[in-house]
Amino acid sequence: MAGALDIAVVGCGSAGPAAALYLHRSGHRVHVFERAPELLPVGAGFLLQPTGLDVVDELGVLPLLVDHGAPVARLRCETRGGRRLLDLHYQELGPGVSGLGMHRAVLLHFLVEALAAAGIPVQLGCAIDRIEQSGGRAALIEAGGARHGPFDLIVVADGARSALRDGLAPRLSTRRYPWGALWHIAPDRDGTFAGRLYQVVRGTRSMIGFLPTGRTVGGDLPLVSMFYSVELAAVDALRARGLAAWKDHVVREVPSAEPLLADVGSFDDLTVAAYTDVRMRPWHRGAVVFIGDSAHATSPQLGQGVNLALLDARALGAALADGADVPTALQSLAAARRHHVRYYQWASRWLTPFFQSGWRPLGWVRDLGLPAVHWLGPLRRKMTRTMAGVERGIVRRSLPMPRPALPELSRSPSGS
Repeated sequence: MAGALDIAVVGCGSAGPAAALYLHRSGHRVHVFERAPELLPVGAGFLLQPTGLDVVDELGVLPLLVDHGAPVARLRCETRGGRRLLDLHYQELGPGVSGLGMHRAVLLHFLVEALAAAGIPVQLGCAIDRIEQSGGRAALIEAGGARHGPFDLIVVADGARSALRDGLAPRLSTRRYPWGALWHIAPDRDGTFAGRLYQVVRGTRSMIGFLPTGRTVGGDLPLVSMFYSVELAAVDALRARGLAAWKDHVVREVPSAEPLLADVGSFDDLTVAAYTDVRMRPWHRGAVVFIGDSAHATSPQLGQGVNLALLDARALGAALADGADVPTALQSLAAARRHHVRYYQWASRWLTPFFQSGWRPLGWVRDLGLPAVHWLGPLRRKMTRTMAGVERGIVRRSLPMPRPALPELSRSPSGS
């Protein structure tokens, strides 16, 4: 194809494979490089919003994901005593609108299958140490000195802890959040947590959440991902108090969670998740562009990381679909994604201290303010559109609501 580019994608998580598929469809020659020697099932669950569902539908993997995922019709947040703070329903945005809880490994599995079906090579065990640019092209250099390229474009999608940003980002700020979470994935045999993302909070130091995430590839049991808010500096002290004390605390806060803890035999059965805030301006330099968490990671309060990454991949594919030169395409990508990404970065940073911090008065403000806001229809709908991933700012027009690919997604238990 005339105008076809040689493109390298660094990182095989969510943004990387999606970008590779879009770029391949645009007629470019794409090669994916991944540091890990094998693609293992890592990470807990996440929530595909209508925006992300629209992208995976375009990529042809939505039916497979629906078969493995868990439909989510609402977000419910309440205090330990059962007082409602938020109860946002996707159906307020239109019939058939819904989220889909699933495991990162499931999304990766089917994206990698799509890469193989498209004939896109994936090179595993390739630890890229740096990028060298010359003459408008760029090459990948492994830690051992092996060289790949040059390429017309290198797409970096290696996550929030990217080792390739230094020296390529004129304005870069990375900050690790002091709070994270303990994650646990357990069977939900009775469907106790089906149909909703459910959170129980007490002040700003206690938050326990439950996300139905469907089944793994080859698995039969419906699973739920439980996350327990924790100050990272306090993890050792939590361990020192003992597993029984931690379990007792979880059950006191959320009695229905007791069956989920049955197979937790030690703290080693829990995963400590830390989060990084990344601010990068611009996302590109020369023949290199960063997308997904490598360019704009945030705290997980709005759960939009994967969805934003998938939209980055689509926008990059669109920018390079019509024979545009690389500098023009990367400017188009920045213009297309700027306001949407900045809104979610801002909202996540603003929201996080109200749910995870040592600032007790913020919990009082949250508990008084959220129920009042909830009763105001326009504000409630804006919060719901924010949850669905389509907002672009306080006053900016939101993205069009994606057409539900599968209306039956919204038919799920709504709980109490």
